[in-house]
Amino acid sequence: MTTKERTTEEAREKVRYSDEELQMFKEVILAKLESAKEEYQQLKAAVTHSGSNDTEDTSPTFKVLEEGASALSKEEAGQLAQRQYKFIQNLEAALIRIENKSYGICRETGKLIQKERLLLVPHATLSIEAKRKRD
Repeated sequence: MTTKERTTEEAREKVRYSDEELQMFKEVILAKLESAKEEYQQLKAAVTHSGSNDTEDTSPTFKVLEEGASALSKEEAGQLAQRQYKFIQNLEAALIRIENKSYGICRETGKLIQKERLLLVPHATLSIEAKRKRD
């Protein structure tokens, strides 16, 4: 039996992750959350120009193309900021699931989500099996 098969078989037998495993996931999520919040603040600043001391707000715009590109850039940054905010909310929800010890349990199948998946997508609420059924 390969390591992956053994890990999958162990995950099927377990009802939930141990407190030690939950603590490891919590550390991973907290690190990602800190990074995500920093990125969100940068994106928010790009949209509002709160971090710049230039004359962009007051100087006349001489080139229409530059103005259009600037508006598009602001729109893209705004969309990225919204996605980042949703990611932050999902990570915070994962922390709540860790606290109530329901983290890592697929909300459709009731089985444990593989560790590898949770390390890559720590806010996942569906196992690969359930995700494939949805697609």
